[in-house]
Amino acid sequence: MHYPKAKRNLLSLAVASACTTFLVPAYAQEQTPATTANDSTTQPAVQQVTVTGFRAALATSLGLKRNSDGIVDGIVAADIGKFPDTNLAESLQRISGVSIDRSIGEGSKVTVRGVGPDFNMVLLNGRQMPTSNLGDLNGRAFDFANLASEAISQIQVYKTSRAETPTGGIGATLNVMTSRPLDVKGTQATVGVKGVYDTSMKHLPGDVKPSKSVTPEISGLYSTTSADGKFGVALSASYQERNLGYNQAAVPGGWRGPFRGDENNWGTLTGDSTAQNKPKPTDMYAVPQNLNYSMNGVERKRTNAQLTLQWEPVKELRTTLDYTYSENKIATRRNDVSAWFNFGKSDSTWTNGPVAAPLVYTEIINPATSDIAMGGGLFATKTQNKSLGFNADWKFSPDMRFEFDVHHSTAESMADSPWGSSSTLGTASFSRGTTTADFSNDFPVLSIQGADFVRAGQQVTGSVFQRGYMKGIVDQAQVKGRINIGEASNLKFGLGATDVSNRSAFSNNQRDDTWGGATKASDYPSSLWHQESLRQYFSKLSGSDNPNLFNTFYTFNFEEVRALAAKVTGKPELYQPKPDGVWDTDQRTKEKSKSLYLQFNTDWDTAMPQHTSLGLRYEKTDVTSSAQVLSATGISMSSANELNLIQGAPTFTTLTGAYNNLLPSLDYDIDLRSDIKLRASYGETIGRPRWDQIQGGQVLNSLVRVNGGTGSQGNPGLKPVKSKNFDLSLEWYYDKQSFLAMNFFKKNLEDYAGQSQITATPFNLPTPIGGKYWTQAQAATSCGNDAVCIRNYIFRNFNGQPGVTRGADDVNGNATGTLVGQPGDPIAQFQINSFSNQKEASLHGLEFNVQHMFGNTGFGVQANYTYVHSGLTYDNFKAGEQFALVGLSNSANLVGIYEDDKWSMRAAYNWRGEFLNSTFDSAGPNPQYTEPYGQLDISVSYNITPKLSVSFEGINVTDETSRSHGRNERMVDYATQTGPRWMAGLRYKF
Repeated sequence: MHYPKAKRNLLSLAVASACTTFLVPAYAQEQTPATTANDSTTQPAVQQVTVTGFRAALATSLGLKRNSDGIVDGIVAADIGKFPDTNLAESLQRISGVSIDRSIGEGSKVTVRGVGPDFNMVLLNGRQMPTSNLGDLNGRAFDFANLASEAISQIQVYKTSRAETPTGGIGATLNVMTSRPLDVKGTQATVGVKGVYDTSMKHLPGDVKPSKSVTPEISGLYSTTSADGKFGVALSASYQERNLGYNQAAVPGGWRGPFRGDENNWGTLTGDSTAQNKPKPTDMYAVPQNLNYSMNGVERKRTNAQLTLQWEPVKELRTTLDYTYSENKIATRRNDVSAWFNFGKSDSTWTNGPVAAPLVYTEIINPATSDIAMGGGLFATKTQNKSLGFNADWKFSPDMRFEFDVHHSTAESMADSPWGSSSTLGTASFSRGTTTADFSNDFPVLSIQGADFVRAGQQVTGSVFQRGYMKGIVDQAQVKGRINIGEASNLKFGLGATDVSNRSAFSNNQRDDTWGGATKASDYPSSLWHQESLRQYFSKLSGSDNPNLFNTFYTFNFEEVRALAAKVTGKPELYQPKPDGVWDTDQRTKEKSKSLYLQFNTDWDTAMPQHTSLGLRYEKTDVTSSAQVLSATGISMSSANELNLIQGAPTFTTLTGAYNNLLPSLDYDIDLRSDIKLRASYGETIGRPRWDQIQGGQVLNSLVRVNGGTGSQGNPGLKPVKSKNFDLSLEWYYDKQSFLAMNFFKKNLEDYAGQSQITATPFNLPTPIGGKYWTQAQAATSCGNDAVCIRNYIFRNFNGQPGVTRGADDVNGNATGTLVGQPGDPIAQFQINSFSNQKEASLHGLEFNVQHMFGNTGFGVQANYTYVHSGLTYDNFKAGEQFALVGLSNSANLVGIYEDDKWSMRAAYNWRGEFLNSTFDSAGPNPQYTEPYGQLDISVSYNITPKLSVSFEGINVTDETSRSHGRNERMVDYATQTGPRWMAGLRYKF
């Protein structure tokens, strides 16, 4: 049994009573796991077990779970430099209650017990880590793709709260621990090499396919201690390359709506007398903004290194200095083909209501003069993480010890290409006639009539070059202490100061007056365009074999076409990003927190041994957010369905906020018998708002639609989400390596920052839609609401008048140019996304967990299932902004294991049920659901000698695809095809 039997003396009872009297009004908070004689409250130690294989690692993880206060799970390396999976997130998904988000086929972020990635705290050796991700719009979620697994010794997942842990983890606090040389005496070293082949890259056009089919992974770890055991050095390093691809069929512009069946918005039902199963007057329906097929080739390069120095001048004092570095480079080349709908006369077939989706949606276009859009993109980012820390652990006396820990850590993301972090060229052939989107299968099928690339050659239309920069910094100092009271009690205490800052800066260089054609098709030789067949890239998606698919499109090399466009337009400055340091928006936020905690732990010598841990944490935070954003001076209409802001001088604002929290916790466990433990916990935790939720300043999106614009602004006065957490667990440890467990949990959350929209008229910008020229054109013609017709009339009759600048006619004879809103025209309305503390939520669930080893046969099995439920779900039959819990899903794992002296084999299947991943799509307040997904991974290793082993691994070996949808399953958002990944390697242990 874990807790020693001890007689209750008067001193310990007195202290227990005093602490209980002091803490009872706040109830309780959680406790740290049991510690060894070398206890470190920043990096809690587990019992020292010599781990020589995967089964032994499972036994060590079981010991961590059994001997901890509260509900804790963990993963332990099977050997020095040998973690169970190639990716930390993919290891974490094997733990009950933990689900992962995947990016480019790898685990990246974690959801725990239905609580999304932003509300799970990730620590490195007990220290809060900064985050930075250009693709996440300033979230707080830690991206595990930045860390290689070779230097990791274990991960501890604390599902109940702990007084001594930095706040921020409502779902869980995850402590990633690296190797320490004085914990593994003597000299140890490993080196490993792997070859990686990702089959997804073979299903790509030549213009985006990575250059290498097989990529290397190289890793090494060296740890040694001096002869007297007082000094230790550990050095680890790894370098990994991975080339891959993914292909997506999507409606990236979002679903317009929802509308009622008795509305004629967007012309969807106007004149649609042949519509089949037309939405009923009370039904909701939506229509697609566009349909897009993209092929993406990705090159990922990741470098990790860590140096650790430890010195123990006397037995009572151990000091540690460590430096951790990681760099993750991701470069993506993209070609796509798409059709945008202008919501003119249409024909359609619909599903049944009450939320109706188009099974087939046809927009009637005659003559065939609309654009077949074929874009190319280059996205290149680099993220660097650096952390320098110092720790001193001083055993002042047998009953008292202190610890001091300080670190400076940064996470920085930036562009990694001369063309910025995100660059796009739009090209088109203006030969699109009547266009149909068939959504009846998983794969949406686009059909186009009249396409003629000879009559209407491909030419450059628009371009966007974006440069992004983000940096997070954490400076943290912690002082902790522990006093043993009598034989069976101890008091932990500590204080800390944490300064966290986040900066995000972006600039756009957008050619927004040329979507009808930046130049002439004749400016581009036909050799630039490379004919491709679309169907072959989506062979795994149901419906891709539809003969009606628009199957022929053209790809191109981004750099070649960009250089020619810059040359023939005579405006090279428009075909590159703005200089580094010249920002359109620059947002900087700082959080300064001070904390204090007390925690009293005691054992009770009763017939059934019991243990309690009572804690209280106080924390105060001040927030300062400054932002520099561009103002706007006007609105210019550059094409039939797009308008753009005319940007002015930047403006600068600073806003502040503050909050404080008192967070109690209580952990209780009782040994019902020597192998059965019952636990109960209560704790209060907070999850801080995302950075984009508290950033000052109002940002307007440069692209405006005919119905208005969009924008966003933060609220630095937001309070954190506060959660009251209840846990009950029954655990049966019926063998050294086997157990059964069932956990019940409930979380009551308040002050959730719901995303809401407000309608505003920033800068009082006049829009040409419905303005003087617009209404005159409608009165003088039969154009109605046909924007192309109206623009032709305006440019041909009002050219040279204020706001009207005509360009050359395009190849279809339509006038081009710009139309700028004038005084007296309608004032444009903008839908501004903002945030406020107005939401409450609750969720509860069950975790079932079994681990069984079949005696000495070498076989074993792990299985778990997590059920999560909340009444706060999205109402698909309701329009407008809603609050619902994002990321809530059931999940399951099944892992089969075999291990002997020579062989180690594992087959792991992970499944996650459907979940809401967003309450907004690109068109506005619409839900996005990720459909159920299951993946099988395998690994086999063979020990040639005690020192040399070979391995073979497969990821997604059954070649699964993924899909997301909107209010109706037929409203596809993204359907993605990737492929299996195979790895073969050698590992030598010195």
